[in-house]
Amino acid sequence: MNVSVGTGRVFESEPRFGWRHRVLRLVWGLVWSLLASWTQPFHGWRRFLLRLFGAKVGKGVYVAPSARIWYPGNLVLEDFAAIADHADIYCMARITIGKYAVVSKRAHICTGTHDINGEFFQLMTSPVTIGDYAWITADAFVGPGVTVGDGAVLGTHGVAVKDLKPWTVYAGNPAREIKERRKFERTDVPMRGWREPVER
Repeated sequence: MNVSVGTGRVFESEPRFGWRHRVLRLVWGLVWSLLASWTQPFHGWRRFLLRLFGAKVGKGVYVAPSARIWYPGNLVLEDFAAIADHADIYCMARITIGKYAVVSKRAHICTGTHDINGEFFQLMTSPVTIGDYAWITADAFVGPGVTVGDGAVLGTHGVAVKDLKPWTVYAGNPAREIKERRKFERTDVPMRGWREPVER
């Protein structure tokens, strides 16, 4: 384990991805491509496939068929979390997406980097946590080791390389604090899925 100077972030240097892991990722890629990439209406089927390959998936989760998930075994999706079209979930280390959190189109959540001072440019990984009700908007980037607080918003094309405070809106590269966000909690209207409230 290494600590990145100036950030306090803990990275695992040279993580091991053995042949079994590589074969599993290959099989996963083929399964998603052949059995999920065309299944837009079948949310439950995609949740099943993710669970089958080791992801922890809560109820009502939405994952778009065009989303790219590097390794499901490192993915945790809490109840009603959503991953939109063409989002890139690069989970070399664990990525946790909280309840009702949304990762929008073409957003990139990345847990891998390299040691730029290492002789061999070693791979380093660190987990990412996206809190409940947070929103990673279109084309935004969240880097290794970052915690996005509950209810935080990262604006379009924003780049988060440091933790984002709860219920705060950020934008820019690097992301800068813009304003506070009103706190709320979805308890009064149960949800049947990502978009649809339950009929009473």
